Amino acid sequence: MDGGCGGGCGGCSKDDIAVEFGDEPHVLAVDDNLIDRKLVEKLLKNSSCKVTTAENGLRALEYLGLGSDQRNTLEISKVNLIITDYCMPGMTGYELLKKIKESSVLKEVPVVILSSENSPTRISQCLEEGAQMFMLKPLKQSDVKQLKCHLMR
Repeated sequence: MDGGCGGGCGGCSKDDIAVEFGDEPHVLAVDDNLIDRKLVEKLLKNSSCKVTTAENGLRALEYLGLGSDQRNTLEISKVNLIITDYCMPGMTGYELLKKIKESSVLKEVPVVILSSENSPTRISQCLEEGAQMFMLKPLKQSDVKQLKCHLMR
């Protein structure tokens, strides 16, 4: 599904992002499949993004400072975008999305859901819960250009 990013994003460049963030935008990529995770990481790094990866939703929450053993909200990691697979064991991408949107600190961070299944019900469910975009796997370089537009917001 093409999420579109409004007018004027055709000229997104890494220079624009560097000015906006003073550094590389930081993306958290969550996927239980190592190959998919590495692909997302490579595409984002090719687009001048800093990438942190997590193999499941629980690890992502721990990294974000929302894990069950959270002691201090000051240790919340700063990310500009979260990309997560929908279908993962333990905690789905949808459940991760809900946890992020329930957090007062992280609810403004854009979340993009990736899935190999083009399910209209799944797509609308994720968008209604606050996902910025829903993209089909495998992620392509052209998809990353769209994602960079969302980092600019």
